[in-house]
Amino acid sequence: MSESRDELGPLAGLVGIWEGDKGADQAPDDDPTNIEHNVYRERMTFAPTGLVENHDQKLYGLRYATTAWRIGADEPFHEELGYWLWDAADGQVLRCFMVPRGVTVIAGGTVAADATSFELAAEVGSETYGICSNRFLDREFKTVRYDLRFSFRGADTIHYWEDTVLRIRGQDELFHHTDENTLRRVRS
Repeated sequence: MSESRDELGPLAGLVGIWEGDKGADQAPDDDPTNIEHNVYRERMTFAPTGLVENHDQKLYGLRYATTAWRIGADEPFHEELGYWLWDAADGQVLRCFMVPRGVTVIAGGTVAADATSFELAAEVGSETYGICSNRFLDREFKTVRYDLRFSFRGADTIHYWEDTVLRIRGQDELFHHTDENTLRRVRS
């Protein structure tokens, strides 16, 4: 399938395979009162999905997968599967993904068709851009907000920063689980 730049809007530059080894992860430790800092490498793939029609709504998008490994480790510590979608009529980018820990997120935001950077967000309880977790995570590590800042840094480099805000059982303060990485395209 081949979509034109107009059909994929600001997502057109993502098609391909991307890798980066400068990831920085700040997460709750096994003892959730401590903070764990990890450096990681990551691989993302984006493949066009073609047109998806919801009656009058027309979406073009990318099938998406990412895998991340702590530097020096053979087994991944994080994976995601989902879609990045462009709704040209409403000027919306959507990132819909599932993490195999039992969390799903639909994040979205208003984005210009020719944007080279954008921000997406989701909040627990929202019926449009929201978050759903399994019972254990909802009780122990409830994700209450997700924010993503994304930018193209030239044709073959992307950068993201994301903040997954958690309400950890027994803690008064919300925890900001952050991830950041810069990736380069290794294949179109």
